[in-house]
Amino acid sequence: MAVTQIDAEAAQRVRELDKRYVLHSWSVQNQIEPLPVAGAEGRYFWDYDGNRYLDFASQLVNVSIGHQHPRVVAAIKEQADRLCTIGPGVAHEARSELARLLAELTPGDLTMSFFTNGGAEANENAIKLARWYTGRHKIVARYRSYHGATAGAITLTGDPRRWPAEPGIPGVVRMLDPYTYRCPAGHPDPCPVCTGAPHLEELLQYEGPETVAAVILETIVGTNGIIVPPDGYLRAIREVCDRHGILLILDEVMAGFGRSGRWFACEHWDVVPDILTLAKGINSGYVPLGAMVIREPLADWVRDKYFAGGLTYSGHVLACASAVASIDAFREERIVENSAALGDVLAKELPLLAERHPSIGDVRGKGLFWGVELVRDRTTREPLVPFNASGQAAAPVARLAKAALERGLYLFVHWNVVMIAPPLTITREELDEGLAVLDEVLALADEHAA
Repeated sequence: MAVTQIDAEAAQRVRELDKRYVLHSWSVQNQIEPLPVAGAEGRYFWDYDGNRYLDFASQLVNVSIGHQHPRVVAAIKEQADRLCTIGPGVAHEARSELARLLAELTPGDLTMSFFTNGGAEANENAIKLARWYTGRHKIVARYRSYHGATAGAITLTGDPRRWPAEPGIPGVVRMLDPYTYRCPAGHPDPCPVCTGAPHLEELLQYEGPETVAAVILETIVGTNGIIVPPDGYLRAIREVCDRHGILLILDEVMAGFGRSGRWFACEHWDVVPDILTLAKGINSGYVPLGAMVIREPLADWVRDKYFAGGLTYSGHVLACASAVASIDAFREERIVENSAALGDVLAKELPLLAERHPSIGDVRGKGLFWGVELVRDRTTREPLVPFNASGQAAAPVARLAKAALERGLYLFVHWNVVMIAPPLTITREELDEGLAVLDEVLALADEHAA
């Protein structure tokens, strides 16, 4: 793409308006210079100067089908021509069909969906429903969770992003994560945290299981490190919940819809939650959409109850139409299968990358959902940057991400973990292209490693 004066002027106008009028999330406004993006297609997006970037993060791990997928774009246009919006109190073809598809795709007897504008609202409604259903008030969440930025969801969130919102909603208690690389229990054998049941049982002993409505967790932790639970962990948590009449809520806002190489990550361990929360990959963010999907016992219970939850845009017809088209494309183009196959490639290539770079302490993941954890010392496992680092303390990872962008690779780096989460439609050639750039820029991290 050739650079023109019009492009340069457009880019400058976007920058000026953005700096003056836009408040960006999770940022110090005067310390950021957002890249003006002119367009995107497939696995790439580009700026006004014609520089093209391979999206190795699917933006915020949500553009799973890739940019500007023609089938999804066409579905939005066709729906807009017929009906742009209608209230949530009526029935609509796109909304009803999407709910049917979710009942068909999700595991076990997950059968009824409440539609939201995104993942945070799905989690908000999940904890409300769990409290109504059980008559209990406490919710157990994990420290490395991220469940959204609305009032309830940010309280559920365990990472430091919750601090400015505290004290938050009452009744949320914390459990530790099965983070085997940095196990908070020291990972004895057997480990009470990483096997799941002993740690949760002890916590319930202190809290009173009869007061706990639900346990909520990300099936695979996303932003906070791509933490994959050990085999047996999720089953053990499920069994403890069943033993005490506690609901299990699995947040698959990031891990769902093929990201892990299965339609839903819980399928890797044959566990069905009572409530499954979804967003992001449901329609790749083409129109804001999320969902709370509930099992048959909850669906039966709520049918003759007043459901005290609602959103003006619940099941927005443009969003639902785009999701139906996306699911159809996933099936016909075997996108989940592509995620699994290229996940096998990453399972081989990332350890080879680690052999060449002393700054890599650990690699972990499934499908097209991997984390590369960077360290200063493999023996001590000292992180490349401190926990919750910002400013100059975070400079080593910021420098790596900037160097990658300059070479045409867009990375999502959080703290000391590089997330490898490209669109699920990526080709082997594009994957190799991204890995080659990553290989090159990791030399910058190696400068800080022993």
